Amino acid sequence: MRNPETNKHDYGHGLLIAGAWGRCGCAILAARAALRSGCGLVSVHLPARCVDAMQAAFPEAMVDIDADERLFTTPPAHLEYYSALAIGPGLGTDAATQEALLATLRAWPQERPLVLDADALNMMALRADILEAARGRKSPTVVTPHEGEYRRLFGERDAAEVARQEGMIVVRKAHRTRIYAPDGTVTENDTGNAGMATAGSGDVLTGILLGISAQKTNNLYKNVCLGVRIHGEIGDRAVEKQSQSSLVASDMIENLRMIEVEFSNN
Repeated sequence: MRNPETNKHDYGHGLLIAGAWGRCGCAILAARAALRSGCGLVSVHLPARCVDAMQAAFPEAMVDIDADERLFTTPPAHLEYYSALAIGPGLGTDAATQEALLATLRAWPQERPLVLDADALNMMALRADILEAARGRKSPTVVTPHEGEYRRLFGERDAAEVARQEGMIVVRKAHRTRIYAPDGTVTENDTGNAGMATAGSGDVLTGILLGISAQKTNNLYKNVCLGVRIHGEIGDRAVEKQSQSSLVASDMIENLRMIEVEFSNN
């Protein structure tokens, strides 16, 4: 339970960079999951054409508007306002978006949590300078590839080796997701089900990881493992009430309301 003598600013401010025209739903799913995971505030950097959809679907989110109507092309201002950053769902890989991603990674404080997913990973696979900007940070970058993204980015390299050499926390998504730490620690998650193989499920995980990491907790690796476990658990709770084949990402977010997040700070 929360301390009654607290306010929203005590629970962190997460920044999400996600969505392009035609893929605004990715940003909505991730933002909803972030706030449902307990952080106090969520801001979303969006192209102008996605703003109305976000504010109608998720009025609790604050919006930072890109200079471009359709794409992510300009890094957000005032990055010092935010306690954690997640980038990737639905961005696309346009050349201007690649440049904006690189500039954002270089500007983001080294000691603050960073989560990269989806098209952020695809752009890392395209450009060595983007990968370089994400590696070896004081707070290890969290990457969340499914198998196709992993192979595009890291090829046949062993995930434990990647985590150690790149200085990253690698969440290798699969039937039994494994989380690899730079120090060699490996954790296998045992929650989740096949119904979660559905559009937007990864966006929900990104939002959960943002919401948890924004709350200024000490042990990032353990809390990434917590986020992965919660992601699987809300999928399991959803299929207690419906079939696996009918599960959609929004069903998972609805089950977040029943989860009390308990952090590990050791």
